Amino acid sequence: MDKRTVTCEFLGTLLLVFFAVGAAVLSGEYIGTLGIALAFGFVLLALAYTFGPISGCHVNPAVTLGMLVARRINVRTAVEYWIAQFVGAIVGAALLLLVAKQVPGLKTHGAFGTNGYGYRSAVGINIAGAFIAEVILTFLLVFVVLAVTHRIAVVGFDGLPIGLALAVIHLVGIPLTGTSVNPARSLGPALFAGSPALSQLWLFIVAPLIGGALAALVHQVTHPALAAVKAARAAAVDAALAEEATEDGTA
Repeated sequence: MDKRTVTCEFLGTLLLVFFAVGAAVLSGEYIGTLGIALAFGFVLLALAYTFGPISGCHVNPAVTLGMLVARRINVRTAVEYWIAQFVGAIVGAALLLLVAKQVPGLKTHGAFGTNGYGYRSAVGINIAGAFIAEVILTFLLVFVVLAVTHRIAVVGFDGLPIGLALAVIHLVGIPLTGTSVNPARSLGPALFAGSPALSQLWLFIVAPLIGGALAALVHQVTHPALAAVKAARAAAVDAALAEEATEDGTA
């Protein structure tokens, strides 16, 4: 296990939940939907540049699944990331709850930045609509992540489109489900919000994972040259190393 990458995924998910979900819980009535959406986007943008060079800054089990399906990471790394992400989200939600309880009159039971459908949705979206929405919204996020983080993308600018995508996703999704697109982000707050949130949690775990996997499959169709580029570069590196070893042996 690479402690550095796992620690980054733990801290990144913790900070995402504390600050982004915290914007909804602590400041939602002041900043509104736009403010919450921007909070999610800006936090992920900052995290991408902070932890991206180390772990890739997935901070989202759906992104990790997309990376696994796209063969960017192996199963062991994916499992380690998933554990770190879920634990980080729970700790982040616990810290947020600790802060929220110090605010007189702030309700922490029931909503607490959780996701929902039916009577727990701002627009009353039904279960089928919520499921489809979460699949589509997560598809966009993971597809953007896969598209801008491969080796033939513009280096150094991957965090910006990812953050912008997450902000736009929240602008669309907040009225519908509160926007999950991240099973860990949904699990953490739900554990402290009570049974109504927990009873609907399954959808916000299953739907984002399906969306992430679909994004990876479609990305392989729309970006078929990526595998060839990676293979060619890997072969070039191997050839260079072999040539260097030969020169060292004859020196």
